[in-house]
Amino acid sequence: MAEDTARWGFETRAIHAGQDPDPRTGAVIVPIYQTSTFAQDGVGGLREGYEYSRTANPTRTAMEQALAALEGGRHCLAFASGMAATDVALRTMCRPGDHVILGNDAYGGTFRLLDKVLTQWGVEYTAADLSDPAATRAAVRPNTKVVWAETPTNPLLGIADIAALAAVATEAGARLVIDNTFATPYLQTPLALGADVVLHSTTKYLGGHSDVVGGALITDDTELNEGFAFLRNSAGAVPGPFDSWLTLRGAKTLAVRMERHCDNAERIVEALTGHPKVTAVHYPGLETHPGHDTAAKQMRRPGGMVSFQVAGGEQAALEVAARTELFTLGESLGGIESLIEHPGRMTHASTAGSLLEVPSDLIRLSVGIESASDLVADLLAALG
Repeated sequence: MAEDTARWGFETRAIHAGQDPDPRTGAVIVPIYQTSTFAQDGVGGLREGYEYSRTANPTRTAMEQALAALEGGRHCLAFASGMAATDVALRTMCRPGDHVILGNDAYGGTFRLLDKVLTQWGVEYTAADLSDPAATRAAVRPNTKVVWAETPTNPLLGIADIAALAAVATEAGARLVIDNTFATPYLQTPLALGADVVLHSTTKYLGGHSDVVGGALITDDTELNEGFAFLRNSAGAVPGPFDSWLTLRGAKTLAVRMERHCDNAERIVEALTGHPKVTAVHYPGLETHPGHDTAAKQMRRPGGMVSFQVAGGEQAALEVAARTELFTLGESLGGIESLIEHPGRMTHASTAGSLLEVPSDLIRLSVGIESASDLVADLLAALG
């Protein structure tokens, strides 16, 4: 993070880091440089380093500088999607014959990429309980190159101790990647706890308005960042200028949105806990949650995601998901509107029959910023 932004608070960085007024016109908001190429002052005479928008674009640069500042990192690279960022990270850090440790409660897309794509390239993986450092250490092999963790996890909201995982990864000579999509840099900064790389699906809370798809990798490691940049430029999975602008626009209000997401999630957890048709509630803010103490140590607040299980099995869960009015049935998360989904049939269908298979009676909520009382009433009516 640049010295001139390091002293600022989070909200100030979100609004100002990488976002100086335009020097030519004075525009307060970063312009959308909707161009594919840039004029050169003679062969190789690049203006501020820009030659072609796959390689770099000023709107994207501003967004990358802002996200790096929010995570407290030196470097950020933006991608066309969270999965594009995941792909570049894994293919940069791994070679055929290398081994990855993946959480046993991971996003279905990450699992699918490893299990169905990268294994065809010769990369091996082991699913382990990353909430248990001993289990993580037991999964290490001589060829382990990456420990890939989500905390909180998707969809069961498990918690891993980032500092403890960093110690295991360091001992193994591996790199620790933390998918910080659920927590966001407002609630948690993994680089400060020892992670080597932070990944985001910027589609989610960072964009925050369900109108853009993107991803990002943040790191302090200059050599690793250069590897990411080389592969991104070679493979081309970059966000366009307008996508970058939308993400930057969304990140400006991340702090105030996350506070409301958390407030509403806590109200919903209170309403679901003890409900006769709810058999379990998964939320790191609950003292009964096995990762509560770790979450309290490394997170500002428990977040805006809630998962719960219902009596009556899969069919009952499907019926609840179909009956809500304000909670929209749909994939994705982190937007201002509330979403409900059935992970087993939707986001995590690819994990069926594997060690990462999710319970069939599980419902996942992305709690939006609507009136909390309306959201609670909607869920209670759907439960019947």
